[in-house]
Amino acid sequence: MTAEQIIFLIVALVTLGSAFMVVTTRNLIHAAFWLVATLFGVAVVYALLNAGFLAVVQVVVYIGAIAILFIFAVMLTRKDARDQGPQTNKTWWIGALLAVGAFFGLVSLVLGWGGSSKAAAGIPSGFDAVGLLGEALTSPNAYVLPFEVASVLLLAALVGAVYVAFNRK
Repeated sequence: MTAEQIIFLIVALVTLGSAFMVVTTRNLIHAAFWLVATLFGVAVVYALLNAGFLAVVQVVVYIGAIAILFIFAVMLTRKDARDQGPQTNKTWWIGALLAVGAFFGLVSLVLGWGGSSKAAAGIPSGFDAVGLLGEALTSPNAYVLPFEVASVLLLAALVGAVYVAFNRK
């Protein structure tokens, strides 16, 4: 077993453990911080796969923007930080059974698929994926319009979240 495989296994276990903590912890702020740890683990997996751009985007967009926005939204909208009342659903076992069934279904699907034992093709030297993506996002003939529409929608969602969180006196 190589060092890269050992690092992958450690990162995968930590990521799965923190993802489990996201859905099982009772405190919403703690769940948000476990979500940050999970997203960072995914960024490390991207880096191990030599997808540096995706790793940076994962950190900047998901950890730096969405998770922090979620934490701020929770802090702005919760009047009482203490958890009161029952925190679990009475039919939680149905969701647990569905999750276990989905897990075993996915495991059987992956084990029956022959592509998991094949290695990916190497990246040719001189291939500039980041440059090609940048050209595609900023070219008027490619994806500049959807990219700008998505940015305006995210800005509108942020303004709407601030408006909803604002208390009129």
